[in-house]
Amino acid sequence: MTAELLDWPAAGFPGTAVNPRTLAPEVVDDATADAAVAASGDPADAVFVLLARGRTKEAAEAAAQARLGDPESLRLQVLDADILRANRRLDQAEAVLKSLLPAAADTPVGPLVQHELGRVYFSAAQYAAAAQAFAGALETLVASGSDPQNIYAATVSLRRARDLAEA
Repeated sequence: MTAELLDWPAAGFPGTAVNPRTLAPEVVDDATADAAVAASGDPADAVFVLLARGRTKEAAEAAAQARLGDPESLRLQVLDADILRANRRLDQAEAVLKSLLPAAADTPVGPLVQHELGRVYFSAAQYAAAAQAFAGALETLVASGSDPQNIYAATVSLRRARDLAEA
């Protein structure tokens, strides 16, 4: 791993990190990510890694297959929105995430939904709205005593959005 990557916040899955410029998760260690997907058995993890590799068509196919087995999974629905975001279907991604907010409130997925909504706004260059969504996710993560890596990733996203909003 290069020195630059050491500063990238963890993306929540082994072998992945958040690019602090784009705020997109990326695979930074192929072997670690592949081993973790194989050990996981959770189809959502495989979808996440495909997205982190930029393989959106394969991610969409894997997500559709996984949703057959678990159509109510909030995590898979968030990944569906991320696939839409990656394909620049930002209005649809925003609508999906906003529809998930009530169901995700007061669940461990709630901050993820807020954070992903921030990423949609960030992708649309709506940096003030992104900062607001990231701030909400960060507040929830801190209040719930979340993992420090999650808090750091949310902090990096918030700082990046605020910097661009102020520029």
